[in-house]
Amino acid sequence: MEYRKLAAELLGSFLFFSIGYLSVAAFGAANAPGLLVVPFSFGFGLLAAIFAFGHISGGHFNPAVTVAMVLDGRTTPIEAVGYIVSQVIGAIAAGALVLVAVNQDAVAAGVTKPGGAVTDIGALLIETVATAGFIAVILASTRRAPALAALAIPLTLVAIHFATASLTGASVNPARSLGSALMGADLAAVWIYIVAPVVGAALGWAAWKLVDGGGETAPA
Repeated sequence: MEYRKLAAELLGSFLFFSIGYLSVAAFGAANAPGLLVVPFSFGFGLLAAIFAFGHISGGHFNPAVTVAMVLDGRTTPIEAVGYIVSQVIGAIAAGALVLVAVNQDAVAAGVTKPGGAVTDIGALLIETVATAGFIAVILASTRRAPALAALAIPLTLVAIHFATASLTGASVNPARSLGSALMGADLAAVWIYIVAPVVGAALGWAAWKLVDGGGETAPA
């Protein structure tokens, strides 16, 4: 396993989540509308991570993406374990940054959990479907339009945030949820955001294989 790739996944995840987590603290401190700040911050944070480190590791920065890449034969299971550990460490480090620089309440404000009248099962369903769609975009864009993938993927994440942030917290990424939950000391709903993205990754990959097949071109 090439350790440069693991370092890229760790640093890219740290950059991605630091921008996202800090945006939650920033809009809270400034009393700005969260749905105008946070979706773009996570999307642009992912964009920054992809351009900074994606050329080294492939730019997963999400255990659900890594699972899908294993299913699609683009990543080995052994490499996937290293990627996922690196992603989670990067997320925890980003949460620790907000904890030290601001406070624990700022980290806790970014914890993903069901909102309003949404039940745990409702959140599980929404996160599963959102992750499946996200994964389908990632698999298709990196295979069929690699030149546009670095833009298509972050923009899809922005769209997912606009659609689901007030309902589920818009995770679609176990590392994103673990980092804020662990540093924010709120693990009550974290299981939703581990189970749903993994199931969604499998469903998104299955849809991609069924409709497109994924053959003909080399992996991105």
